[in-house]
Amino acid sequence: METSLYLPVKSFLEKAGYVVKGEVGGCDLVGLSNDDPPVVVVAELKLSFNLELILQAVDRSTISNEVWIAARISSSGRGRQADKRYRNLCRRLGVGMLGISDAGEVSVIVNSISPMPRTDPKRRSRLMREHQKRRGDPVPGGSTRTPIMTAYRQQALACAATLTAGPLRVRDMRTNVPDAGKILLSNVYGWFERLDRGVYALTEAGRIALQRWPQPDVQGASNPGI
Repeated sequence: METSLYLPVKSFLEKAGYVVKGEVGGCDLVGLSNDDPPVVVVAELKLSFNLELILQAVDRSTISNEVWIAARISSSGRGRQADKRYRNLCRRLGVGMLGISDAGEVSVIVNSISPMPRTDPKRRSRLMREHQKRRGDPVPGGSTRTPIMTAYRQQALACAATLTAGPLRVRDMRTNVPDAGKILLSNVYGWFERLDRGVYALTEAGRIALQRWPQPDVQGASNPGI
């Protein structure tokens, strides 16, 4: 699975000085530097080098300073990494190639450079905001067919965890979740029930979600006799 490549590539980018998280804004890996403004690096994973990886890299180039593609190195030595035309295409596009051995060792086949203009600052900003707002690194890059643990989902789960003790007013929840009002009102996942103006309770769907994604004990919210 592509997720088996995630930790080796994450470690590679972390050693280069980036804070790396998986599955951010549709990218397998996103790394931000501590500079101001941050340097944005994106990596895409596949089990083998192919045209789709190149196309993904070209798309990601509009939102990042560096783009890497990473795949397993063919044991026969006849994979795309041995194809001079493929490597030259990556060089012309400024896309870096990383080869991952069966032992998880990362080798640089082609270095990443940035020859192309950046043309999508809004998309780049959305990517950075999602990376910065997400708590920890909850999703391995390369994950498919499972809900992505976005920053929004994390905040919605925090709201749900706060409501397990009973209904609460929005103002009593903002200590734990500053955006609680927007999340409860939009109720994207159907986890919340509005009982009165500014008062919400947890639905059965919300309790099931907390069983799937258990949350730490929440402190600081209380039920003031609603």
